[in-house]
Amino acid sequence: MRQKTKIAVVLGAAASAVVLSVWGPEALAKYQDRNLLNQTYTKTAERAGEGYLYKLSVDDKLYLLARCLSSQTLPESEQSAFTRSDGGGVYQNLKGSYTFLANYRSPSEKEITDDEIYETCSQAVDALKEAGVMPGEIKEITPEAYDATLYSAIDILEPRNNIAVWKVSLSDSWENRNKENRLMDAYLDAEDGKIYEFYVRTSLLWEEIDVDAIIASWSSYMGLSQPEPYESENPLLETTPFYKKYVFAATEDERTIVTVGFYEGINELFLKISR
Repeated sequence: MRQKTKIAVVLGAAASAVVLSVWGPEALAKYQDRNLLNQTYTKTAERAGEGYLYKLSVDDKLYLLARCLSSQTLPESEQSAFTRSDGGGVYQNLKGSYTFLANYRSPSEKEITDDEIYETCSQAVDALKEAGVMPGEIKEITPEAYDATLYSAIDILEPRNNIAVWKVSLSDSWENRNKENRLMDAYLDAEDGKIYEFYVRTSLLWEEIDVDAIIASWSSYMGLSQPEPYESENPLLETTPFYKKYVFAATEDERTIVTVGFYEGINELFLKISR
């Protein structure tokens, strides 16, 4: 009798285990759901890398923009484009992983807006005039006389390497007007408004321009280290004989060339970047 009782107990336990194994997880899940659903819970989560923001240095920005500009038509005035002998101002057969695109989105919270860009450019021109980089007679930048477009310069293989820049150009409506003492083209950083590159008409002559002083002041204005003179045996680097080139080291293997030059006849002074 006791043996039969033990067998019955064992069989009952086994049956209970089978039932629990089938029904138990579902019942437990429903029970937990009742406690979790329709309730609000808060939990402080640790964010990996909190406080770190990837930011390009000034040298990196200069190098990136130079590479991107070299992949398309450079921002030149009509005379510098016309005098170029390689096909209307376009660099031929350029390949690489850099692109320069018109940016049709609205500026971000950290970027200069459409309404601010003309005043910002005018202030930047004033800063460069005070520093002796631009001639002092360059006129104010106004929305009536200028056009502005926001661009993105992007390293396609490393998309986090990108900068936004404003291009400010004298409006086409000034084609038949006096351009003396006018800014013709300029590229400005979309965040701090500093000018990377410019073309201006002036009453000065090349002999009156201190090129070394210009590059020294512009380097200080941009926050760059002082450059080294760039010497080349290529006599066709520019379409004008009036220029001097300098080299800025971006990294151990990369460099940016900055040219200060002058187009005689139209008296156009320029500072441009290239690779």
